[in-house]
Amino acid sequence: MPQIIFLPHEEICPEGAVFEAEKGTTICDAALSQHIEIEHACEKSCACTTCHVIVREGFDSLAEAEESEEDMLDKAWGLEPESRLSCQAQVGDEDLVIEIPKYTINMVSETH
Repeated sequence: MPQIIFLPHEEICPEGAVFEAEKGTTICDAALSQHIEIEHACEKSCACTTCHVIVREGFDSLAEAEESEEDMLDKAWGLEPESRLSCQAQVGDEDLVIEIPKYTINMVSETH
């Protein structure tokens, strides 16, 4: 099973995290199962950018983003070439190194 390595994020996972995830699981669902509370304001329906992540390693093992994801990513804060919406990107065969951006464009968080 591939490993997902989350780099430290001062609020969401200050220590970072390393765990295994089943192929085909979304990055968001894998993170939430490990109590890494990635925001997902649209309930994982590809209608916002709050679950935006940057895939630092393993990006090429992910299936290409669909047009709806690409359209939403255009609105994400801190967009990079390796950016994905974690609710849409599914774990492939390779290990992933994930960075959660410091900010989102979400003005209201259900956890605050």
